[in-house]
Amino acid sequence: MIKRMERILIIEDEEKIARFVELELTYEGYDVEKAFNGRDGLALATTHPFDLILLDILLPGLNGMEVLRRIRKASDLPVIMLTARDAVVDKVTGLDGGADDYITKPFAIEELLARIRAVLRKKRDPHHQPGQNLLLAGSLQLDPEKREVTVHDSLLDLTKREFDLLHFLLANKNIVLSRETLLQEIWGYDFSGETNAVDVYIRYLRAKIEEPFGLKLIHTVRGVGYVIKDEHP
Repeated sequence: MIKRMERILIIEDEEKIARFVELELTYEGYDVEKAFNGRDGLALATTHPFDLILLDILLPGLNGMEVLRRIRKASDLPVIMLTARDAVVDKVTGLDGGADDYITKPFAIEELLARIRAVLRKKRDPHHQPGQNLLLAGSLQLDPEKREVTVHDSLLDLTKREFDLLHFLLANKNIVLSRETLLQEIWGYDFSGETNAVDVYIRYLRAKIEEPFGLKLIHTVRGVGYVIKDEHP
């Protein structure tokens, strides 16, 4: 049985941003449509089937808050507010108005994708609880939905690359991963930088995750690569 592609509507008046997000979502396997003003977006949202809407606030014709209000009159279709306005009052207004989530421009596409996955997962499985997809290694905890890493409940400050590398290691816990595999997965097949990039970032992770807490999680397998395991007393 062929899985149906989930459909996402982008209502965004900045065409470059809309096109960029469309390309990323299409690459991730979503079916995407776009609207560049509030009235066209509302018309699409109320006459075509979508699984999720990315909705800007500052739209010509009809602002995003009004579009959201009218959508909510008709359905509980998931909506993520996508806007340059980051004032607390705007966030509260959007969420109180029925938005499922809120992300501020400029944003990292990885964070947007994670939020989309989380909202769609909740739609597919209403009983899903936040935190069910945590990745663990001893006292280390990574939350893919929030893109947060903690050790002993201390929140760590990781760069995007550090987070992605740790995420991949944890997703493959107890499996030895070669440097080549890590380079391909985290840096991409067309990476042309130094081949010791993996070693450098492993040192960064150890300095942030292991050394301050006296842990030993990331192990070097000589001549091969790295593996992450639960620490032992």
